[in-house]
Amino acid sequence: MAIITLTSDMGTSDHYVAAVKGAILTQLKEARIVDISHDIAPFNNRHAAFVLQNAWPEFPEGTIHIIGVNPEADGETPHLVVRFKGHYFIGADSGLFHLLFEQQPDAIVELTLQLDKDHLTFPTKNIFVKAACHLARGGTMELLGRRVNAVREQLHVRPVVSDDAIKGEVIHVDRYGNLITNITRELFRSLVKHQAFRITIGPSRHNITVIHKAYSDVPVGERVAFFSDTGQLEIAVNKGVVGNGGGAAQLLGLRVADPVRLEVLPKAEMAPARP
Repeated sequence: MAIITLTSDMGTSDHYVAAVKGAILTQLKEARIVDISHDIAPFNNRHAAFVLQNAWPEFPEGTIHIIGVNPEADGETPHLVVRFKGHYFIGADSGLFHLLFEQQPDAIVELTLQLDKDHLTFPTKNIFVKAACHLARGGTMELLGRRVNAVREQLHVRPVVSDDAIKGEVIHVDRYGNLITNITRELFRSLVKHQAFRITIGPSRHNITVIHKAYSDVPVGERVAFFSDTGQLEIAVNKGVVGNGGGAAQLLGLRVADPVRLEVLPKAEMAPARP
């Protein structure tokens, strides 16, 4: 039986998530439901895309992903089911799909389901669940609506690369206060090679000139930069969280959209680079 994942901004203090799960189980008792996150910042497409794009590739092909963020439709924002690399994604065409994938999906269908009751106030439960259960039972996308050619675009936040620097920014702060940036390992290697470099994050006393492999490469309470499992430059404080000395976001005074600059140093400022 196909796996159905849930990503939403509904939180867990209300009945909403439980209602969605109950609707799935009512239609498909043997469903395997996996929560990815229900703590997405309300209506925040970028946050939802970041979390989901770092989770969905770990699931097997055929997994169905319900996205309950900005779920309402209007005349310009239809509901879609999207197939990409063997996975199905169901949500509103609010720009989130464009943020989620690096290329156009393999297939896109606008949902035109006939519903049994008023669905406008809770489309995640009344529309997305019905489409997900149809797919989980082996139904085809084509029976859910009509084909469309592309998803709505939303501007990506991409690093600016020059001959000697990369201007990136913080794109996510996790619950530990770690700062995830949009500077990737590939960008770093293509610019730095074996040269010395400097990562600038706020005041010069916070500059970083070494890439480590893990948090524990530095003493507890020290800042550290490394490339995470997703290949993105992460800036953290070893064992630093709110209530225990503070995480990187708190200690360095940074938040989402703050700049992060990586630059190659002149030979006079040489320091070892360890990508």
